[in-house]
Amino acid sequence: MEIEKRITELGLTLPAPMKTPPGVTLSFPWVRVHGSRAFVSGHGPLLADGSLAGPFGKVGAEVTEEQAYESARLTALAMLSSLRDALGDLDRVDAWLRVFGMINTAPGFVRTPAVINGFSDLIVQLWGPSRGSHARSAVGQAALPFDIPVEIEAEVAIV
Repeated sequence: MEIEKRITELGLTLPAPMKTPPGVTLSFPWVRVHGSRAFVSGHGPLLADGSLAGPFGKVGAEVTEEQAYESARLTALAMLSSLRDALGDLDRVDAWLRVFGMINTAPGFVRTPAVINGFSDLIVQLWGPSRGSHARSAVGQAALPFDIPVEIEAEVAIV
């Protein structure tokens, strides 16, 4: 329970599972474990109760870069909650392998790596550079589900 201890020491909490908006059905698992890997479906920022966290809209228009960085950090916590539910213990994550970050961008916003740093910085802070560093993409999108500013998926090695 070392990772959860670090989360608590940072004054952070993992949110409840996502409360889907009315009329929305998600027909996939949040985490798919196969062998020694866990594939994590796209997650967005959540509040503690599992509802979607604002602000909503395009980064570079309605959402600032700083707000989007925080949304990416909240997305990391949402993903960690799903991993804990699927694995039973976050200490089973041996290494972060790949992260794919998508940002709901306004035309001309090109600082997508700075936004996804909100996710990566927290993961490296929790797991350290040897286990937390990961290959990564950070791309702008015309739109994201529910008008969230950030969606992130990942792949981790597990023990």
